Amino acid sequence: MVNAIKGLLISCDIPMAQFIVNMNAALPASQKFIVHILDSTHMFVQPHVAEMIRSRIAEFRDQNSYEKPA
Repeated sequence: MVNAIKGLLISCDIPMAQFIVNMNAALPASQKFIVHILDSTHMFVQPHVAEMIRSRIAEFRDQNSYEKPA
């Protein structure tokens, strides 16, 4: 019998994939969202976390962006 799970395929570079894996690892077991890691740049996650991942990546990029002094 085949089991199907609705999800979201994420394709990114290796450092961003590690960032997402670390986000998932920091959550309690009941809130983990990675369904399967396909390879170092692709993963299958639960669809309800898409906006959370986008917002955390945006926060991370904002914290690590250089702003030229005025």
